[in-house]
Amino acid sequence: MNLKIKLVKSPIGYAQNQKDTVKALGLRKIGQEVVRPDNAPIRGMVFKVKHLVSVEETK
Repeated sequence: MNLKIKLVKSPIGYAQNQKDTVKALGLRKIGQEVVRPDNAPIRGMVFKVKHLVSVEETK
């Protein structure tokens, strides 16, 4: 199982740790999508920036 993560809002104006989390997920531009494995560390990162991203489960 994988997660498709899409950056839908800019991290500008948010705390530095949230900007770093978005960058660590591999997201740079609004609208960019990445596929990451569905595991606890990735879920935690997504939860931390849930207001900036949209998430979809894929196979």
